[in-house]
Amino acid sequence: MEQTLFAVIMAGGKGERFWPLSREQRPKQMLNLFGEVSLIEQTVMRLRSLLPPERILIVTNGRYTERIQTILPYLPKENIIGEPVGRDTAPCVALAAGIIKAKTGDENAVMLLLPSDHCITNVTALIHDLETAAVLAETPGAIVTIGIKPDFPSPDYGYIECGDGVGGGPAFRVRRFREKPDRKTAKEFLQSGNFLWNSGMFAWSVSTILSEMKNRAPELAHLLEHIASAWGQPGFSDVLCREYDNAPKISIDYAVMEKAAEIFVIPASFDWDDIGNWTALRNHIEPRGENNIIQGNAELLGCRDCIVHTEGEHLISGIDLEHLVIIQTGDATLICKDTSTPKIKDLLKKISLEKKFLKHL
Repeated sequence: MEQTLFAVIMAGGKGERFWPLSREQRPKQMLNLFGEVSLIEQTVMRLRSLLPPERILIVTNGRYTERIQTILPYLPKENIIGEPVGRDTAPCVALAAGIIKAKTGDENAVMLLLPSDHCITNVTALIHDLETAAVLAETPGAIVTIGIKPDFPSPDYGYIECGDGVGGGPAFRVRRFREKPDRKTAKEFLQSGNFLWNSGMFAWSVSTILSEMKNRAPELAHLLEHIASAWGQPGFSDVLCREYDNAPKISIDYAVMEKAAEIFVIPASFDWDDIGNWTALRNHIEPRGENNIIQGNAELLGCRDCIVHTEGEHLISGIDLEHLVIIQTGDATLICKDTSTPKIKDLLKKISLEKKFLKHL
């Protein structure tokens, strides 16, 4: 198994909820939100004890490939694959599986599918869980996901309902995937003790995902096979553009996961945070004073439960403020209630439609 294990990191998202720090040309996964390196580099560094660089692939927006090559110069250039247009996660999976098939000539190769922007500090536990998932994924037809034990009733995550345990090990059969619930339903899920958050981490063999796509989404299987045939050939970029023009915009959850028969979940033994918006800073940065999170230059008087991020020498000062998020960059400032951060995407949509401040996107 070891010689045919690959990791595929999905890095095409914009991370709009971290605007104005994140932009179209500098998405969330490229930001140094915690520590000295970007989120995507942290993701790759966590895998280096498991895999050599040549078996780590990154699928991203075509506009980001050069920037990611600069951030991750130790990865082979051809392993950073740019999608010509965003089509959600299912075409991304088909693209990566096709490339792995072409690279190895082995449909039994196992691929780990991982997001690029999560925060995980217990790397030893992560690697243990990924190895366990990869071994289980060698079973013909098996799809494996890693679930996160919820510690509060969040309506912001998808959920996995666990079925029976498998073989006395850590895995359970997946009874079903559940969409993001309302808060009442999330409380019921938490109280039942039988639900996990969907982390977006998966493991399967190329043959398994190809078979599932043939049965449930033939157009994705078509994309996978054409990519495998064209990889390494002079006309590959033309084939990729043509295939993506015809590819459906659909997530791998809708295309395959919610319909597949042999899905297993392993409860994570590692800590996990998906860094969804600015309020996630509270989980990783030591607060100052009255529970204020401050990055950069800020002076607060009588303020509590605020999040402040500034760039450069600009000083943010505040008096008697509560539960605000204040973000300052060189050309834009965001101020909102901490409970309103999920609406940042709506604000950007408004800016885009009104076309008054497009240069700030």
